[in-house]
Amino acid sequence: MSDAQERFRNIRLQEEYDTHDPKGHCAMVLPFLKKRSKIIEIVAARDIVFALAQSGICAAFSREKNERICFLNVSPDEVIRSLFYNKNNDSLITVSVYASDNFSSLKCRTTRIEYIRRGKPDAGFALFESESLKWPGFVEFDDVNGKVLTYSAQDSIYKVFDLKNYTMLYSISDKNVQEIKISPGIMLLIFMKASGHVPLKILSIEDGTVLKSFNHLLHRNKKVDFIEQFNEKLLVKQENENLQILDVRNSELTEVSRTEFMTPSAFIFLYENQLFLTFRNRTVAVWNFRGELVTSFNDHLLWHPDCNTNNIYITSDQDLIISYCKADSDDPLSEGKAGSINISNILTGKCLAKIKATSGKATDDCSASCSGLGGRSCNSKKRVQASSIRSTVAEALEDITALFYDEERNEIYTGNRLGLVHVWSN
Repeated sequence: MSDAQERFRNIRLQEEYDTHDPKGHCAMVLPFLKKRSKIIEIVAARDIVFALAQSGICAAFSREKNERICFLNVSPDEVIRSLFYNKNNDSLITVSVYASDNFSSLKCRTTRIEYIRRGKPDAGFALFESESLKWPGFVEFDDVNGKVLTYSAQDSIYKVFDLKNYTMLYSISDKNVQEIKISPGIMLLIFMKASGHVPLKILSIEDGTVLKSFNHLLHRNKKVDFIEQFNEKLLVKQENENLQILDVRNSELTEVSRTEFMTPSAFIFLYENQLFLTFRNRTVAVWNFRGELVTSFNDHLLWHPDCNTNNIYITSDQDLIISYCKADSDDPLSEGKAGSINISNILTGKCLAKIKATSGKATDDCSASCSGLGGRSCNSKKRVQASSIRSTVAEALEDITALFYDEERNEIYTGNRLGLVHVWSN
């Protein structure tokens, strides 16, 4: 804990980057790509920060030179929808739609980080060209297993590809498959609900071998809130019913009262700790697979009422959660003020550090403060507004719409509704 506190002790606003180019990145660019737009996703790889705006424009910035390197939109009608850093081959995958086909199909492209660093985003190549990824088709990248799952809706075929070299490993063709959930080493196939039960299959993620087929009993007239798989544990929750945790190896069933465990808006599974995070009504909680509440966080009220995991970062050791929160947890309805970036310990719920505006007024010398353990605080009283930073700390902490923590560089990157990216570093 003291190590984490030390890491974030003097963190403050260092740089500001702008994704907006009023002229557009090329002459023929779509008009809406020229408008300011909020940042929805940030990814960092090596010394490059990638920021994706809601409009579909994606910019790459160099941390070494503190300048925009290039835009990743390689054609004037390309709208980028999401980003994925593939550490297996040090490349960035972009998932895009195009005006030329009425934005109806997802197209994937991979570009080596080295090419992007040289300002050559068009040096990449297309992926999964044989797949028709029209809505409701999708592509899902699974970092834990090193796999890609695609779904072609027109022929109801799921395919699994290797993330290292993009070769297809196997396909699943069954019109009754309603959903697929991926866990370390396995996939859960959820089939159409039958009379009083839901058919389920567990497959090996490596080759698609069926490891187990079984039915899970359901209350007939109640909708299923969720079915989630985590290793050998199956989590099933129906409307106004208890949470069921089923061990699929021995069919042992644990129930958690519906008053204790209410349906969350999102989950994050912590594979390292055999725990899971739930998000509900701006709060975060940690549970184990015996259905016991392990941690509830103090001073960690999320800013956004709907859980957006692009505003949350879990460290690779799964010991810290970094989130955009209400600066004053006692006043959850306070809107229009600057929020705070909170760094909390996942196992204890303690807030280890907090980046917030120390002054209520947004002045040039408004500095970031990092509050430590035991009520100690370390305020950096230096003027942080350099020539490259137009925003004050208070302004940079307003309307944060995306957050990313670079563990190698120990830097936090935040994006806001104006399309600006801020670098917080010590």
